[in-house]
Amino acid sequence: MDPIGKALWFIEIELCNELTLDRIAATCELSRFGLSRMFAIGTGWPVMRYVRARRLTRAARMLAEGAPDILSVALDNGYGSHEAFTRAFHDLFGVTPDELRSRRVLTDLPVVEPIRMKELKEVDLPAPRFETRGAFVIAGLSGRFTFETNEGIPALWQSFCPHIGHVPGQVGGITYGLCCNPGEDSSFEYVAGVEVRAGADLPASFRSIKVDPQRYAVFVHKGHVSTLHQTFYNIFNHWLPASDLAAAEAPEFERYSEDFDPIAGKGTVEVWVPVKDKASTHE
Repeated sequence: MDPIGKALWFIEIELCNELTLDRIAATCELSRFGLSRMFAIGTGWPVMRYVRARRLTRAARMLAEGAPDILSVALDNGYGSHEAFTRAFHDLFGVTPDELRSRRVLTDLPVVEPIRMKELKEVDLPAPRFETRGAFVIAGLSGRFTFETNEGIPALWQSFCPHIGHVPGQVGGITYGLCCNPGEDSSFEYVAGVEVRAGADLPASFRSIKVDPQRYAVFVHKGHVSTLHQTFYNIFNHWLPASDLAAAEAPEFERYSEDFDPIAGKGTVEVWVPVKDKASTHE
């Protein structure tokens, strides 16, 4: 079973129990960020929003079948209070639990049924090379995104591009798109930046991230940069499950050559995925 199919299956069988992004990711042998990225690409949903929608749909069915105690339904579906449950329920369905229990029908409610995994296009993925890189620092402009709002990333690059070559302590001309600090809401921090010397006196608007030593599988992206998501999809949904490796809980990044042209899509784009042996996944 592919990782996202496994995630969907695990969510359904554990819907009544505690479900966190960490727990789902561990089951799929992915990092939190890797799971968040691939789940959104494959389903169109952030992971935990899908979990909440499935739980609220389950609750709606229980209420339509005449469940006598709304608080018990709330607790059974992961909510700690009547108020929090009612607020979330109304936000999704437009009616309160009391109203649904009174009318006893789900007609016209936007219930969320279990997703059947949609396969994205499989592309020819060249074999990766492996590199172990020491600690380094990336500095640049950052933003927090979800997989629904990541269209803001190109604007972040537009703001950063004038700084390239003028960043205090800059090392070389290679640029990086660093993905790090994933949140429970499936958001992540993205830094458009360059490598800098540690301790560089950076502008106040800049964000700097130290990346610890790590082993990486390095993939060269083929095609225009607009199809980068297909490379990510095939790495996490095909290459990684078939390998003897698992995604490590560490930042991953895109590495753009000095001559990279984002409009023409010319130049070299590499995807650096942090990896570890599967035998160490649960250590």
